[in-house]
Amino acid sequence: MYVSTSSSLSPMQPSSPFRRLRRWLGGSFSPYIFIAPFFILFFAFGLYPLLYALGLSFTYWHGDEAPRFIGLSNYAYLVTSNLFWQSLANSAILWVLTVPVQIIVAVITAALLSRSTLRLRGFFRTALLSSYVVPLVAIAQVWLVLFDQDFGAINTLLHILHLPSIGWLTTSEWAKPTLALLVLWRGSGFSMLVMLAAIQSIPTEFYEAAAIDGASVFRQFLHITLPLLRRTIAFLVVISTLGVVQMFLEPKVLTNGGPYNSTMTAGFFLTTYINNADYGTGAANTFLLIILLVILSLVMLRFLRAGTES
Repeated sequence: MYVSTSSSLSPMQPSSPFRRLRRWLGGSFSPYIFIAPFFILFFAFGLYPLLYALGLSFTYWHGDEAPRFIGLSNYAYLVTSNLFWQSLANSAILWVLTVPVQIIVAVITAALLSRSTLRLRGFFRTALLSSYVVPLVAIAQVWLVLFDQDFGAINTLLHILHLPSIGWLTTSEWAKPTLALLVLWRGSGFSMLVMLAAIQSIPTEFYEAAAIDGASVFRQFLHITLPLLRRTIAFLVVISTLGVVQMFLEPKVLTNGGPYNSTMTAGFFLTTYINNADYGTGAANTFLLIILLVILSLVMLRFLRAGTES
């Protein structure tokens, strides 16, 4: 009887590296081929620039010579810089002026728009969302027209009422509230949309059971809606915090960081080193902001975890 030699020896033959790799990947290369473009772009335009900037933060480099290693000098300079801490303080004040108010307004507005008895719900949703879809530069130009000290509409109204004009964008006392009002108006649409989606995902059976037990609409909102919105609120707080710390375009268009650096945010302060071609200090500033944002995000995530465990 004839027995195939190749078939009897094939199980004993060592597999090729290509076959071992294919077996280790689960028997097919196709899934990895489909996701390969993402990783290629990430390593080329995400991870590599980040690692390069990290190395650059330990050097002295203005672009016209080879980078010179100086250790932690850039970080030591930043932590002793008054402007660096002033930019963080400005961002913190803007956070206090915008984020809590934005979250509260978003929760109340979304709760009202989620009621089926409200007339013209579609119109109000579109109107409130329009602030988010309008380009930021266009909104800033409107703000300049409204709050101009000499010819602005707000000061014109104050003049009609025989009240003194206010330097909304030219005084340190009013520049931050005016900027915060712009950020608050523009971000309210997005926050409302996210909050509305979260409210509509709450099962209606909860409200029906509460109504049968005699709970009022306010008590339903207090004991059902708010606790179930904790994750969404934490998400919006984290996103809003990142936006405030990285804010650049708003103060650039409105006040250029003035007056007297009163609206110079942390993101705006970072660009000063880029404009001065001080790339080593700018990279160090970037990583200090990254560390700060990671800490703030972990605090918010801890708040979220505490809420879900309870």
